[in-house]
Amino acid sequence: QVQLAESGGGLVQAGGSLRLSCAASGRTFSTYGMGWFRQGPGKEREFVAAISGGGRNTYYANSVKGRFTISRDNAKNTVYLQMNSLKPEDTAVYYCAAAGTYTVTATHYDYWGQGTQVTVSS
Repeated sequence: QVQLAESGGGLVQAGGSLRLSCAASGRTFSTYGMGWFRQGPGKEREFVAAISGGGRNTYYANSVKGRFTISRDNAKNTVYLQMNSLKPEDTAVYYCAAAGTYTVTATHYDYWGQGTQVTVSS
């Protein structure tokens, strides 16, 4: 099984940056597609970014494209989300997830972290 633990959230001013990390358990991390999702107050969970097992392919929601970068270090069993030029609308709980394939569909992800809060002030 896989356990995921997000870290790196916090309170930042608009225009600032944060780097989220997601540490995974297990010895087969490189076989999982990884994704980041978020859920803002009063909103449904939404896709943010995805990365394939080897890190060769990435995909981003239009709302974060050009500002966020997903990456992974399979030797460290860790996936990252670098968030730049943050906006108040980025405020949400951010979740890391693992899937058997490279996918943007939340229901295709098998494992989820507990989430980390990101708050962006105006």
